Amino acid sequence: MAAAAAAAAKIAPSMLSSDFANLASEAERMVRLGADWLHMDVMDGHFVPNLTIGAPVIESLRKHTKAYLDCHLMVTNPSDYVEAFGKAGASGFTFHIEVTRDNWKELIQSIKAKGMRPGVSLKPGTPVEDVFPLVEAETPVELVLVMTVEPGFGGQKFMPEMMDKVRTLRKKYPSLDIEVDGGLGPSTIDAAASAGANCIVAGSSVFGAPDPGEVISALRKSVEASQIKS
Repeated sequence: MAAAAAAAAKIAPSMLSSDFANLASEAERMVRLGADWLHMDVMDGHFVPNLTIGAPVIESLRKHTKAYLDCHLMVTNPSDYVEAFGKAGASGFTFHIEVTRDNWKELIQSIKAKGMRPGVSLKPGTPVEDVFPLVEAETPVELVLVMTVEPGFGGQKFMPEMMDKVRTLRKKYPSLDIEVDGGLGPSTIDAAASAGANCIVAGSSVFGAPDPGEVISALRKSVEASQIKS
């Protein structure tokens, strides 16, 4: 039970699905409705085909919220962004293993030096074993994000076959923060939660719901119920 408590449920609405023209009020609304984190999708138009937000938006939002800003950098050169995101007030800085195979040790250290929490993400086609060294390093990542869709765009369908990665990680690392992102909502949360995911990113299923707070609550309950069973 102690291990499950260490990996507490964290629900992170994906702000990519919010009304960008009212980002501050959308952030405040999500926190008020029970969100633990706010998930910020940073895309450079190169690593993924979409272009979204950068450090200036994080800096502007930080002036309006004390929430944990969970930044997922889908970028080709994440080391180029560390200083700017640290200054902007990012809380978590998650980079992709596919573009950091040669410099992840230095990258993790620089992220921590700037006061952010390091995380690593892997695309659907990347073997889960690729992130083991980063979790077991002397200075490790503190979160692994398993993409359950191909990164780049919101509104895609959940890939249940990615749950094998989650199960492998949870068995190997009982107290690790394991995050899932892509197609998560009331119809798919039980699969993710029972596999061992505790950090849940949800975009359109939250922002598109008549009662977003109800969805956030349902996501949390599923994670907590799965942890009790395990």
